[in-house]
Amino acid sequence: MSIDFIVHDADDSVGVIVVEGIQAGQEVTGWIMEGNETVTCTVHDAIPIGHKLAVRDLAENDAVMKYSVDIGRAIKPINKGEHLHVHNVKTKRW
Repeated sequence: MSIDFIVHDADDSVGVIVVEGIQAGQEVTGWIMEGNETVTCTVHDAIPIGHKLAVRDLAENDAVMKYSVDIGRAIKPINKGEHLHVHNVKTKRW
């Protein structure tokens, strides 16, 4: 089994894509580092390497969690398997 994305902590809402060529409709496998578990989901969008993938549904204004840290807010509902980026997340950086 190959790993397509990594989730750092079990409570995170995003995983990071670690391979190139992820396409819409593709089933991908992720590794949750905390607990050493694997999960699968079907992606809704093509997602570039290094970008984030929703690993659970997020409602508008939900916190986006990565490394168990609140890194931003969903600015609209985001479904499991969707690409997270500037079109649907407001970062806390600025």
